[in-house]
Amino acid sequence: MQASQRPQSSGGVHKLYHQPTAKVEQYYSLYHVVNNNSNDTSSSGTQLSYQTQSEQFFTLDSLPDAGYVIYNSPPAVRVSSNWSPFSPQSSTSYISDQHHSSDNTYDSPLSRCSVVDDGNELKHVLREMANNLLGPDSDIDEDSSCSFNGEVSKSSKWNRALEIASSLDVKELLLACAEVVSDADFSAAEVLMNVLEQRVSVSGEPMQRLSAYMLEGLRARLFSSGSIIYKKLKCKEPTSSELISYMQVLYNIVPYYKFAYTSANVVIDEAMRNENKIHIIDFQIAQGSQWMFLMHNLARRPGGPPFVHITGVDDSQSAHARGGGLQLVGERLAKVAESYGVPFEFHAAAISGSEVQLENLCIRHGEALAVNFPYVLHHMPDESVSTANHRDRLLRLVKSLSPKIVTLVEQESNTNTSAFLPRFRETMDYYTAMFESIDAARPRDDKQRISAEEHCVARDVVNIIACEGADRVERHELFGKWSMRLRMAGFTQCPLSPSVGEAINDVLKEFSPNYRLAERSGALYLGWKNRALATSSAWR
Repeated sequence: MQASQRPQSSGGVHKLYHQPTAKVEQYYSLYHVVNNNSNDTSSSGTQLSYQTQSEQFFTLDSLPDAGYVIYNSPPAVRVSSNWSPFSPQSSTSYISDQHHSSDNTYDSPLSRCSVVDDGNELKHVLREMANNLLGPDSDIDEDSSCSFNGEVSKSSKWNRALEIASSLDVKELLLACAEVVSDADFSAAEVLMNVLEQRVSVSGEPMQRLSAYMLEGLRARLFSSGSIIYKKLKCKEPTSSELISYMQVLYNIVPYYKFAYTSANVVIDEAMRNENKIHIIDFQIAQGSQWMFLMHNLARRPGGPPFVHITGVDDSQSAHARGGGLQLVGERLAKVAESYGVPFEFHAAAISGSEVQLENLCIRHGEALAVNFPYVLHHMPDESVSTANHRDRLLRLVKSLSPKIVTLVEQESNTNTSAFLPRFRETMDYYTAMFESIDAARPRDDKQRISAEEHCVARDVVNIIACEGADRVERHELFGKWSMRLRMAGFTQCPLSPSVGEAINDVLKEFSPNYRLAERSGALYLGWKNRALATSSAWR
C-alpha cells in the first residue's frame, strides 16, 4: 500500500474506475456519467480546514502536526494545517477557520445571531397567544417578562409574534422550533410550524428545501410519529425502476457514491495484486455495480485474471431498490464477469448487516479476503441502542476472519449519541452542505432532483430528527470514533497510496470546483467548500 509499491502515471488504473466501459453501460445504466455538473462557478471555495467534534477519544491536538494533503493542489505541494482549536460548546463537525470566513456557510448561528433572545421572546409571545386563543388550560408562563396585558387584542399578539418571526431567517426559525419541540410546547410549536410552512419549498434555495424536510421531522417528533412517518415514506417509495432512476440522478450529479466506490476499488485492487483467489464481502451490495469496474481491471492483469468470489449482503426488505432479489444481482455480475473472462462466483446473504453471523459469509480457505463497508456501518446499532452492540460485534467478527484489506467509507457527521438539540444543529449543518452541492448541478425546479432528494435524502433527515432508540437507524459517527472502534477490534490502519487520491481527483473533475479532497490521519476527506461530508480509509 506504500507509494513505492504502487507507481502510477496519470493514465493508470485510477482513471478506469469512474469511467463506464461499454460493457458496464450495457448491464447497468446507473453508471452513465453526466458531464455538465460543474455549472456552479460562483465560488472557488476555500482551503479545507477540518474541525472535528471534541470528544475524549479524538482530539485535534493528538493529530500529527505535519499538515495534510490537498489533492487539487499542484503535485508535491503540501499545505500546512491551520486547524482551529475546539470550541467546547460546539456540537458539530463543520470545517472552519478561527475567523469564520465568509466562505464558511455551515457554522452554527447560535453563537452570534439573535435567535436565542428573539427565540425566547417569540416563545413567550406564542404562549400568551395560546392562552387567549386556546383557553386558560394552555401552558402559560405567567411570570414572563414579555407577558402582555390581558386587554391586548388577539390580533396584536399575532402581529407581535409574526413580527419577531419575520426578523428571523429560516435557519433561526428552525432552531427556535426545535427548542420548543424539545420542550414539548405544542402551542408554540404549532405557530412556528405554520410560519415555517410559508418559508420552505422543495423547489427553492437549498436551505428552503432542507427546511421543508426538517420541518416534517420536527412535526413527527412532536407528535411521536417519527417511526410511523419514516415507515410510510419507505412504503411510498416508487417502483424499482423509478427508485433506481432517483439513485442514478444522485450518482450523476454528486460524487459521494463515486468517492466510495472508486476509493474502495483502488484500495482492493492494490491489496490483491498478487492473489489468485479473491473473496470480497460487500456489506451493502445494492446493484453490485461497483464490482463491474473492478472486474474490468482484474481482467487486464498480466497472466490472466484471478478467481473472484463475491458475497453480497443486503437486507431482503430492500429488494425493491435492486429491481429484484440478490439472485438477480448475482446473475448480472456473472454476465459481466463472463464477458471479461473473469472466473466468478456469487453468494447471496439476504440478511440485515447487523444480523450477519459467520455462517452467512461463505468463508473458504485459500481465498484472500476483502471486506467492503460503503456507508453502511452507521446503520448498525451500537452500545447506546442495544447491549448486543452489533456495530462493534460485526467489526470483531470481520477481524476474526483475518481479512487482507477492509475498506470503510462513512459520512463525516456526529449524530449517533448526541442529544436532540445538538443533533438537530449537526443535521442542519451537514445537510445544508449536502443540499448546496446538489443545487450546484441541477435547476431548482428540476423534477428529477426534487424526487431524488425526497426519496433518497429526506428519509434520512426525518429519521435523524424524529426517531429515537432502535427506530433511529441513521447514527453517523466521525472518523475519529470509527478509528477508535476499529483499533479496539484489533485492526491496524493502512496508509492510502497516492493512486487513491489521484483516482478521486479525476472523479471530481466532472463536478463543481467547490468540492474538496484532503488527506488527514491516513484517511481521505471529501468536502463541499469548508464542510467535510465523507471519509474513506483502509484497514487490516
